Amino acid sequence: MRRPALRGALTWAGLLVSLVFIYFAFRGIDFGGLQTALARSDYWALVPALFVLAVAIVLRAIRWRILFPPEWRPPIRIVTNALLIGYLFNSILPARAGEAARVVALKQRAGTPTFVALGTVVAERAVDVLVLLALLFAAAPVLPTAEWLPRALILGGILFVAIAVVFVAFALYGERPACFMLQPLRLLPGMSRERIELAAANLVRGFAVFRRSAIAVPAFALTAVSWILIALAFWICMGGFHLGLGLSAGVLVVVSVNLAMILPSGPAAIGVFEAATIVALLPFGIDRSTALSYALVLHALNVLPFIVAGYVALQSHTLAVRRAAAGYPGPASSG
Repeated sequence: MRRPALRGALTWAGLLVSLVFIYFAFRGIDFGGLQTALARSDYWALVPALFVLAVAIVLRAIRWRILFPPEWRPPIRIVTNALLIGYLFNSILPARAGEAARVVALKQRAGTPTFVALGTVVAERAVDVLVLLALLFAAAPVLPTAEWLPRALILGGILFVAIAVVFVAFALYGERPACFMLQPLRLLPGMSRERIELAAANLVRGFAVFRRSAIAVPAFALTAVSWILIALAFWICMGGFHLGLGLSAGVLVVVSVNLAMILPSGPAAIGVFEAATIVALLPFGIDRSTALSYALVLHALNVLPFIVAGYVALQSHTLAVRRAAAGYPGPASSG
């Protein structure tokens, strides 16, 4: 399948997924109750929540930089800029297009090989899922009884083992798993065996977290702290809606939302975010209308500020690339 056709298929699949989740999020909602919950909320709680989220994003930028092998590690300012650009495109385009956008941004600013950057993005997602599942297992004893939770724990355990097996495969066999993964690229024009082997070598460099404990340990630690901070921000928002829940509810919302967002979806994971939040709050006795009101505001908090920050980052990036093309050093290449 050619790349434009693949992108088109992912786009339509993402939009379809969002439509399905929007249906489930709004099904059976009492819109009067929704309006009441929105009206009586304390929106000042969003201020400290946004601050905590910003700290978590900084930690995630540091984590992403650590995932690069030392020889290809970009300056932190460029990494942060690329990460914010990725958030911008994830918010306005379907199928998580921001992941590709930040890879391109790094290549333009720091000269990072595409497959090295792509490898770090894939490794980042794998570390994210592993830590999210670990948080779910750790929080399970204090979570309320829910019909779906035992099944989620079983599926989570299977996914945890599968990702762990991938870690071991890359640690033991290096480029061979990468070459196997990239074999479908042979269907694309101009992709020779030599180019695939070079791409696999670069991809493995981006998978350094799989093979180097000096990278893996701080990467996992920063990931865990960032997810806990995001859960804290979600919990602070719950205070604004007077939900009366503990931090474990914030953890379950974070885990539910971000595991659901593995699926390709529409811009900003619209519908997916809301439905996953409602599912996470139902075991705590929160009615669907109140849960949806909280989900809508929380989603806006997770999207709108980062659209603004991403737009500023994109303008800075564009200016830096133009300055570099015109032969002006300094701000364009400094870190």
